[in-house]
Amino acid sequence: MSRVGKKIIEVPDGVDIQIEAVSPESNKLKVKGPKGELEFVFPNSVSFIQKEKEFSVVPNPKFKKSKAMWGTARAVLNNMVEGVTKGFEKKLELQGTGYKVNLQGKKLVLDVGYSNSVNFEIPAQIEAEVEKNIITVRGIDKQLVGETAALIRKVRKVEPYKGKGIRYVGEYVRRKEGKKAVGESS
Repeated sequence: MSRVGKKIIEVPDGVDIQIEAVSPESNKLKVKGPKGELEFVFPNSVSFIQKEKEFSVVPNPKFKKSKAMWGTARAVLNNMVEGVTKGFEKKLELQGTGYKVNLQGKKLVLDVGYSNSVNFEIPAQIEAEVEKNIITVRGIDKQLVGETAALIRKVRKVEPYKGKGIRYVGEYVRRKEGKKAVGESS
């Protein structure tokens, strides 16, 4: 039994959830809220039950993978509801001498130690904000926010010797010790 799948999703005021049958194998859920609208196609291995302001996910016993998808489907739906009400954000910081970032429209211009600046195109559904050496990535889709932050981080991963690079705010980087000078033997 899935502990996550058993939990009931509380639907706040101003959020509307609609279920549409796309095909015999899948259902589409549309979630509308104050921050926007999200939709996701779920397999028929899970069913959805709506009672007033509560939503629950139930596995369909006809399918083998229903229990495997049960908790995942509930988590995705909960993230959709949370995204259209509160939204999600990830913060990244640049550490290194001469490292800087500028926002030009929907493009991040990163100067992170390469001979040329790196231009990173921000997806349409994502908002980015730059303050000194901190990049804030915001949006309503948790998966897209996380993926965009990971791609920005991938431009210059943190190296373990000096700790230079792009990292998440609060991320611990395990540092390695550099080469030691060999002592002279007399």
